[in-house]
Amino acid sequence: MSLTPETILKHDSHLRRDPRWAVVERIAESQHLKSSPRLCQFLFYVAECAIRQAPEEATEQQIGIRVFNRPPGYNSSEDSIVRSHARLLRQKLEAYFQQEGLTEEVVVEVPKGHYLPVFHPRMGTHTVAPDPPDRAPQTGIPASAPASPSRWPVRRLLWALLLVLLIAGVLWVRPWNRTLAPTSAVDTFWAPFLTGESPVVIFSNALFTGDSTNGLRYAPPESSNDSQQAKFVDTYTGIGELASVYTLTRLFDAHHASFILKRSRLVTWDEAELRNLIFIGSRAENPSLNALPSTTDFTMVAQVDSAGVVNHNPKPGEPAIFSRPEHPLTTDYAILALLPGVQPGKHILIFSGLTTFGTQAAVEYVCQPVTAAELIGKITGPNGEIRPFEAVLQTSIVGGVPLQVHLVALHVH
Repeated sequence: MSLTPETILKHDSHLRRDPRWAVVERIAESQHLKSSPRLCQFLFYVAECAIRQAPEEATEQQIGIRVFNRPPGYNSSEDSIVRSHARLLRQKLEAYFQQEGLTEEVVVEVPKGHYLPVFHPRMGTHTVAPDPPDRAPQTGIPASAPASPSRWPVRRLLWALLLVLLIAGVLWVRPWNRTLAPTSAVDTFWAPFLTGESPVVIFSNALFTGDSTNGLRYAPPESSNDSQQAKFVDTYTGIGELASVYTLTRLFDAHHASFILKRSRLVTWDEAELRNLIFIGSRAENPSLNALPSTTDFTMVAQVDSAGVVNHNPKPGEPAIFSRPEHPLTTDYAILALLPGVQPGKHILIFSGLTTFGTQAAVEYVCQPVTAAELIGKITGPNGEIRPFEAVLQTSIVGGVPLQVHLVALHVH
């Protein structure tokens, strides 16, 4: 069932008499939201839950089912559609009340970390509750009569008391004497991806043949255009890519930010075109990378008994290829790169290991303060800007776990 004012009012006719619902309808009809039917449905649903005082129905899971037609029990940690739309709705509401809704006496907000909206009077306005429909308005006092002058001294006294308390609080805290916590290297590196529109995280999604019982094998390269792709498996990814997404989730949650997670074969470029992009996994398993400008100084190569990273422009002391034997797997390499995005002002971040372990090590490298500081010290420009770069990381593998990571080559553009 489509969530529109008519369908909701059909089941909850009491909303028609609630002035808060009238505000919601005006917002939905405004220039900010009327061209976004899904955002309007989101607003209608959570507003109706708030007015009915039913917060248990405004959870991420329930919104995903009722508004975005997700199946019951879907994994909301992997599907961020509710979080990304909630963030966009907050922006639209803020813009509405600063422009078209500047004269609204009731302001609607969706607090961060929650989906249930709150309604509160705009600061500086004096709202009057409407008369019940079965009671005639009182006569003798015009509706536009100003507040009684006798109330002004009390109001002024309250404002004076509030001002005194505010000054006392400032003197007590003394922010000018407090040492501000410095911004960490991790914050500096990830700043472009933690602000603005949520970036798209694209993880490896290679084609396999076989099954989990008899074993999976990489499908031939020509299979990507095979009309019989139904016989291939495309729902597996490496454990390192999984660990990398978990690391990014913790990082973004700590900064109250979100990202859109996509398998490489499910990326829609109309969505990714105007966003920052983060690629996790090698080019061989992440075909989306083939559609974008790639690294130029470092590329991967696979041979019969070894694999490595080719260094096309070796600096003094750098080898022409960083190679490692296939067996035993005790060392891995990864390409870490920050490149210009599809559109001006956007960025592409690439974590591409020779194996899944190298990919995991590359992500962890820029999420840990010590190693991130090492990188930031080398890629920061004279004006404090982060410059595009390509780097090679070497990691040791013990017991199937990437441990020590070293920066072995860095080319700053």
